[in-house]
Amino acid sequence: MTLVCLLLLIGCKNDTARSAVDASTQTVSTEKKGQAFIEDDTSSPNILQIAIGSADHATLVAAVQAAELENALVNAGPLMVFAPTNAAFAALPEGTVENLLKPENKSALANILKFHVTPGNYSVDFLKKFKKLGQANNQYVPVEVIDDEVYVGGAKIIASIPASNGIIHVVDKVMLPQQ
Repeated sequence: MTLVCLLLLIGCKNDTARSAVDASTQTVSTEKKGQAFIEDDTSSPNILQIAIGSADHATLVAAVQAAELENALVNAGPLMVFAPTNAAFAALPEGTVENLLKPENKSALANILKFHVTPGNYSVDFLKKFKKLGQANNQYVPVEVIDDEVYVGGAKIIASIPASNGIIHVVDKVMLPQQ
């Protein structure tokens, strides 16, 4: 009888151990799960990725990098970025861009760039309903419709590009905040 009890006890321990091994192998998987492991080659690029890929926005990208605002343009948003073209930056007084890109002017550059960002994701047609927009630097910029064209802070929207975290409205002028 003692021998039978001992065999049953050993058998139960082996079943318990086998169950524990089975349970642990069921939870261990070669498939990686979670946001960090998503491979995404098909969805829309974010605002920063679009700007980096645009030859017409090299100056804007350089300014964003100098102001260390890259992370702001990749967050979930939604964001509207009024993105001046290289020609818009070139139209500023001579030496302005070079001066703003200096490390000692990082704060002023960041203020100007934030003046080009608004929370939201509005089409040009929807923007026609606004009189002003609150910008990321806590200032307001006027919105005007002239001959059915939308102007934000005096800059004409010449194109719109959807992004995964908002929309880029390409503008023909650099908007300068009052402060």
